[in-house]
Amino acid sequence: MTKNNRTLMQGLIIGILFGFFLQKGGVTKYDVIVGQLRLIDFTVIKIILTAIVVSMLGISYFYPKDMVPVKTKAGSIKNATIGGLLFGVGFGLLGYCPGTIAGAIGNGYIDAVTGGLIGIVLGTMIYAMMYGKLKEKGVLTQDKYSEYSLFHHIKGSPFKVTIPFGALIVAVLLFMEIGGL
Repeated sequence: MTKNNRTLMQGLIIGILFGFFLQKGGVTKYDVIVGQLRLIDFTVIKIILTAIVVSMLGISYFYPKDMVPVKTKAGSIKNATIGGLLFGVGFGLLGYCPGTIAGAIGNGYIDAVTGGLIGIVLGTMIYAMMYGKLKEKGVLTQDKYSEYSLFHHIKGSPFKVTIPFGALIVAVLLFMEIGGL
């Protein structure tokens, strides 16, 4: 198996596992997503915070050993704001993000196919058709905020930063659980 095929297989397996855990966590359900947006169901934020802790600790272990690359791309605050606003409108209207749409389709939810999947495909096509004009008119720019992550700036073990930060997140998670959130 070539390196490209192996990378694709790894991506497929990770994607399937990601969808499985989203479904098991309940975040492929419209009511859970909308409950998060209405601040009455905190399942989504609990899953996100848990994923952040696991990822931070994993990268802290593997990055110094050169077992996982940490690559970032330069970006634009303006582009991220525009994209975030568009994403937020779609997320609020439909109650799904791209990851949860895939899980919801797997659950057989018709709204995920009709609104979600079709919306993603149409939105991508419209963006691709408008990209040149948006860039030409200066709507899309590249501010070049940092191309380096926190891991590139830590001297010594990354655990000295990620363990306290992870402990803080775990404390927040415990507070949410104890508080019934």
